Amino acid sequence: MSFPVHLSDAAIENFGRELDAIRDEVMDSRGDRDRRYLLRLIRIQRGLALGGRLVIFGSLAFLPEWLWFLPVVALGTLLLAVAKILENMEIGHNVMHAQWDWMRDPDIQSGTWEWDSVCPSDQWKHSHNVVHHTWTNVLGKDRDVGYGMLRVTAQQRWHPFYLLQPVSTVVMALLFEWFIALHDLEINRLLAGKRTLAETYPMLRRIGRKVAHQTLKDYVLWPLLAGPFFLHVLVANAVANVVRNVWTYVIIFSALPRLLRQPEPPDRASSLSRHAEQPVPGSRAARARVVRALRDPVQHELAPPAVRHDHLEALPVRAACVGARTGLTTGRAAAYG
Repeated sequence: MSFPVHLSDAAIENFGRELDAIRDEVMDSRGDRDRRYLLRLIRIQRGLALGGRLVIFGSLAFLPEWLWFLPVVALGTLLLAVAKILENMEIGHNVMHAQWDWMRDPDIQSGTWEWDSVCPSDQWKHSHNVVHHTWTNVLGKDRDVGYGMLRVTAQQRWHPFYLLQPVSTVVMALLFEWFIALHDLEINRLLAGKRTLAETYPMLRRIGRKVAHQTLKDYVLWPLLAGPFFLHVLVANAVANVVRNVWTYVIIFSALPRLLRQPEPPDRASSLSRHAEQPVPGSRAARARVVRALRDPVQHELAPPAVRHDHLEALPVRAACVGARTGLTTGRAAAYG
């Protein structure tokens, strides 16, 4: 099949109606099984976080025997990193998408949830829920395309700054949560004089408070509990955050579209929004596990408020069938083939 695929207005409307029907069926099926899934996931995530920190502290008992200390502290750091990934990608991201508001749990609400990241949740919800999901992959509208720093398609105007992209890509991956924190400031508009410093000051103050909270938690209070081994725990926490950053970066940028689009009306753009990913190798069961771990960007774009396992059970195959009839396919479909 060749790209781009051009559809008539009638075909787009029919495509949207079929996807809406799938989405409505999934949303109506939510219930106690979904509630148990989320509460179990939160318990697992918090257990991993506490367990990881305890293993990090336990590793200090092996010092000065670095041969024993290093593998144990690495295990604790990995457990903590996995906990942070689950909190950001599977819990926090989805709670802030209002996927779980229907539970009416006062502790799990999109309006009050604050995630484990230096980016304030309210600013992320604007840049992601509002801007990105209204203009998914639309050049000039969706600021998630390259995050204002990377050139990811020939359709983006070239600038000498992109010569630094081999370096800036690595820097962004390592410090991704910090780039996310600054994302909604639209610094490029500020530098171009299209936005005033007075407009961004309240956002900067909010970011400052969140950075202070995260820094105090990961780089002051927990390390202080280690006494003379303060730096050992600080480094382990920093590495866990970097692992989370790199994982998040890889997942998000692996979901970049093969074809980005020019601006269209929001309703038409939403109907055509799609992500393309490389096929996942291995058995069908193994691929399903990988797809679950990688957050299913395709289905997420189709129905952000739908819960996770509903994405896996209903949206992938049926949406792929609808797309195939319309002429729209994604690399994700190959993961189920």
